[in-house]
Amino acid sequence: MTYPPPGQPPYGGPPAQPPHGGQPGQPPYGGWPSGPHPTPVVKRIPDDQPFVVRPNLVKRGLVIGGVLLAALGPIICCLGFLVLGSMETEGRRAGGLGMAGLLGCLILLVALLVGLQLWLIGSGGPVLALSHEGLWIRSRPTRGQAIWLPWEAVAQISRRRWSLEKMLVVKPHNPATMPNLGGYTAFDSAPLNVLYGSGLVATLNFADKPEAEILAAVAHYSAGRCQLT
Repeated sequence: MTYPPPGQPPYGGPPAQPPHGGQPGQPPYGGWPSGPHPTPVVKRIPDDQPFVVRPNLVKRGLVIGGVLLAALGPIICCLGFLVLGSMETEGRRAGGLGMAGLLGCLILLVALLVGLQLWLIGSGGPVLALSHEGLWIRSRPTRGQAIWLPWEAVAQISRRRWSLEKMLVVKPHNPATMPNLGGYTAFDSAPLNVLYGSGLVATLNFADKPEAEILAAVAHYSAGRCQLT
């Protein structure tokens, strides 16, 4: 599949022949009629595109684990010293065992939460796919739901960074062409709109391909049909 699924041409597709033998007009975006049209939406980005980017869960898990350890480790150690220091000598052993058990439960809880986030991200499949006709990109960061945009419908593709995350941000020419993807999608992508100005983003530094390779592929497949910043 190098194009939207059968039965789902981008923006509804242009009419095959104009009525009364007239010449078809010249619509914007290189062949799609003007005005808002439904954008193809799928549950998962197809894997048979020329260039496919998938999430790197190992890298993300190691980074998240390291950040949590660096943030929580000193706090837990300080609390442990304070609690144990306030106890009598005979109670310190029992207190130490209690602190160790509490620490183990906390680590297990954090591991479960991180594991759930990684599973949500990974179970959705690829985060970005490119072809000469256009791109597929996720419309929800923690699900596989994705939309198709032809290159002529993309106004700008930029590289943005917030905290530890580097993102490829895609902005369409006309936001009205975006379909109504429901309340869950709006809630899921709301932080992305605030941080990056668009809910259509794909990770660059937590991907299975190097950032430079992804940016080079975007430049190659877009072929100057949208602004790259």
